Amino acid sequence: MIKNYKIFLLFLFILPVTIFAGAKGAPHLNGQDLAIFWVLPFVGILLSIAVFPLVAEHFWHHNFGKISLFWALLLIIPFSISQGLSITLYELLHVGLLEYVPFLILLLSLYTISGGVQLKGSLVGTPTLNTIIIFIGTSLASWMGTTGAAMLLIRPLIRANQHRKNKVHIIVFFIFLVANIGGSLTPLGDPPLFLGFLKGVDFFWTTSAMFLPMLFMVVSLLIIFFGVDTYFYSKELPHGNADTENEKLGLEGSFNLLLLAGVVGGVLLSGFWKPHIHINIYYVHVELQNIVRDVLLLSLTYLSWTMTPMQIREANEYTWFPIEEVGKLFAGIFVTIIPAIAILKAGTNGALASVVSSVSDSSGEPINFMYFWLTGILSSFLDNAPTYLVFFNTAGGDPSVLMGDMYQTLLAISAGAVFMGANSYIGNAPNFMVKAIAESSDIKMPSFFGYIIKWSLPILVPLFIIVTWIFF
Repeated sequence: MIKNYKIFLLFLFILPVTIFAGAKGAPHLNGQDLAIFWVLPFVGILLSIAVFPLVAEHFWHHNFGKISLFWALLLIIPFSISQGLSITLYELLHVGLLEYVPFLILLLSLYTISGGVQLKGSLVGTPTLNTIIIFIGTSLASWMGTTGAAMLLIRPLIRANQHRKNKVHIIVFFIFLVANIGGSLTPLGDPPLFLGFLKGVDFFWTTSAMFLPMLFMVVSLLIIFFGVDTYFYSKELPHGNADTENEKLGLEGSFNLLLLAGVVGGVLLSGFWKPHIHINIYYVHVELQNIVRDVLLLSLTYLSWTMTPMQIREANEYTWFPIEEVGKLFAGIFVTIIPAIAILKAGTNGALASVVSSVSDSSGEPINFMYFWLTGILSSFLDNAPTYLVFFNTAGGDPSVLMGDMYQTLLAISAGAVFMGANSYIGNAPNFMVKAIAESSDIKMPSFFGYIIKWSLPILVPLFIIVTWIFF
């Protein structure tokens, strides 16, 4: 039975290769021929992600997968009729095999492995300690992902401040820095940067290009946080020294840190090792180095899951729900974004010529501050990963050109996507996760609009204006 099952899987794997081995050329989707209404399913799924959790949270929680499927089918069925089954199949395989699957595998590995590490011990949340914890999380985020760093440190930070009366600001600045801006330096840090890596952006281009803008944001926000936390702490001093259990500091599941190093090595391997061997699945070239990377990441994930004691994950309140949500929603996003990217690639000859024109001057040169703000604003209220893809392709989509002559443009897109994901709860996946964990610990977090009006607008936006003046 097992043998037959393996043969069946092998048959499914090689079937697309064998069927289309004799075909002459890949199907071609011409963005110039696509009308603007093809973008509506993409807009629909992003608006669903933004609105449903606010107006129908219970319904969304139980039906987000069906809603994602609805928008995907709303594109696939008429697209197959209009453009033909051949083009539709090619585009689905292309985005699935080269972008969606690697993207999801990376998130799965970072989330699972980081969820096997537990920081234990008694901590007392003074302004100095809180600043140090947020700084450590910010430093880790680029190497273990914003999701991984946030899930590792949010609960110790909450425990350290359980005696504090005013602690909303602590969670908010944690979202700013650990869940967003800290992921600026590598493709491991934040999903949009990993999508750029999959498109051909060098692994360490991000490290060098984003370092100074990130340094400015991190130093500025840590200084502001220390001042705000010191103010609130001074008001609480008579009540601030509540008794806490004296538990020695320690790290459980520390072997997972070695597995995280393996994830970094696997991603680096796929960026530097080019054997020029690929599998052709219906004209889609799946490179050997990417197959090896994904197999390695899945193996490390399996090792973490089987070797980590379950009590560690229970203490971390680990569940599969965040990955299930990301997997289902991004399946719909990656499908529905296909025509949007094709239209943007058509430039001024496509139906989104106004968007392309708004980020370019009359001579066709990019307006970098517009790239920064448009990418950032959409990342704030939609999702920063697909937004990054949209503007990456608006800028031409050629990684060698973007890392060379259009260096500042790619920097503007990258910084806008990563930094401004902190502007709202829906800008980046860890934001909602941190909010949910804080609320489960009886911390009354601001509403969606309260977060924006009270925190991100007065604190982040002025810093973004300074970033624009300095860098763009």
